[in-house]
Amino acid sequence: MTKLRLVAYRQLRKVAETTGFEWQRCEGSHNTFMNTDGRIVVIPDHGSQVIVRPLLRKILRDLGLDVGTYHRILDKL
Repeated sequence: MTKLRLVAYRQLRKVAETTGFEWQRCEGSHNTFMNTDGRIVVIPDHGSQVIVRPLLRKILRDLGLDVGTYHRILDKL
């Protein structure tokens, strides 16, 4: 099993935008993204702190990405 690379909000936002999600709004430190199908993903912005592994797995599941695809997108950024 590949180890999941932890990233901060800024990089995860780029991953979401690469997969077709667009920023919609911000409430506090939580940013909401939506794609053309109407799926919604919430990504917290805590500055340069990395997003913890369980939350990152949930966000990737909401984005519809597996770990391998996530790593390929990160490598391209």
